[in-house]
Amino acid sequence: MASEPITEFIVLFQMMCVVVVFAYLVTRSQWYHEVLDGILSWKNQVFLILVFGIVSIYGSMSGVEVLGAPLNIRDTGPMVAGFVGGPIAGIGAGLIGAAYRMTLGGFSKIACSVATVLSGLLAGLIFIANNRKMPALVMAVAAAIIIEGIHMGLVLVFSRPFSQALTLVSDVAFPMIAANAAGIFVFGYISLNLKKERETARERDRYQGELQRKNAELHIAREIQESFLPPSLPALPGYTLAAESRPAREVGGDFYDVLASPGGRVGLVIADVSDKGVPAALFMALSSTVMRASAAWHQQPGDAVRDANTLIAGESRSGMFVTLFFCILDPEQGTITYVNAGHNPPLLVRDDGTVHSLSMTGMALGADPGESYEERSLSLCSGDLLVLYTDGVTEAEDSSQLQFGEERLADVARRERSRPAGAVLASIQAEVSAHTGAMPQFDDMTLVVLKVGT
Repeated sequence: MASEPITEFIVLFQMMCVVVVFAYLVTRSQWYHEVLDGILSWKNQVFLILVFGIVSIYGSMSGVEVLGAPLNIRDTGPMVAGFVGGPIAGIGAGLIGAAYRMTLGGFSKIACSVATVLSGLLAGLIFIANNRKMPALVMAVAAAIIIEGIHMGLVLVFSRPFSQALTLVSDVAFPMIAANAAGIFVFGYISLNLKKERETARERDRYQGELQRKNAELHIAREIQESFLPPSLPALPGYTLAAESRPAREVGGDFYDVLASPGGRVGLVIADVSDKGVPAALFMALSSTVMRASAAWHQQPGDAVRDANTLIAGESRSGMFVTLFFCILDPEQGTITYVNAGHNPPLLVRDDGTVHSLSMTGMALGADPGESYEERSLSLCSGDLLVLYTDGVTEAEDSSQLQFGEERLADVARRERSRPAGAVLASIQAEVSAHTGAMPQFDDMTLVVLKVGT
């Protein structure tokens, strides 16, 4: 058998090809996964000892003989066992490999057998020094090179005649060190990548579980938020009324309300919190509750909005505010009295097609606790149409970032003014959807439509 280093390394490389396949199969087993997770039960320790003891035997059996001693990768098995399972697994696998090596005889059998057990022990000690974890790939390969260097040193110390031991070490040191280091690299690379895959999978599972939990919580939050909206709209003789709110996210900051008022009057509220998502939803719940309570206490919308503003401003420490339009409809008198607290001006479309904007009469709620609000009143006639909306309607954009705008909204309301409130609301929503096309909804959209006459 030729003993040139290149020829010897090629033979050892052929052995490594088998090790690669073996390493892949071993690292895919459940017990090896448990070992990588730090579960070193007695059962897993036994598996490590037996499996990598067999690897050690294979390393000797498949080696080539040089000067009566086998050139091999026998130490790879015990080192892997030590690196992943600690000293017990490393020594156990090393004893199996060493026992087989003793049966092969040769002048270096004692040195090589001791080196095999020592390789498992040293690898196990590195495992402990690394907080009972498999060392990094560079550390493992460097340790393998050092351990194999010790192996060569033991052959020189214990094998006689010394001249033959020196010749043997000179011939086999490079290919044997390189091959065992390559074996550790293969097992280490596959093992560490498997560990990363498992950590990534666990992180993904945790993320998906957290995402599902948050989605469930948001679903519950949306149901709670929807409970703040009127479950149904009252029937008003001589009028039709329609309303709908579409949040851009699971929860939103828009709300509307229909409130009973003494004397058969009806209060209409539409509002928009200056934020989106969960913070806006919480502020919306506060604002809706405060406004409802204030409207029930006061007869006039100006007083109700003033007190609501004082309470909301006192509780708002996040810098958020809410724009709000509140009007009281007197069906018998055919009048509305309103306050516009910084909200988008509702549109009053007269029966003849003229459009009037109900402009602001005060600042948004939560901005200034001392703000006062002017009331305004106007008469409604048969055929008139009142459209309350939030800025998510007029600021809806198409693919060119062109907004739907108040002018388009007024055109739709003017064109549809002869129809009932529900049909007008549906037409506005359809026009907005046609304008935005495939663009996602980026803001909450709320509409309240009141039609005088049927």
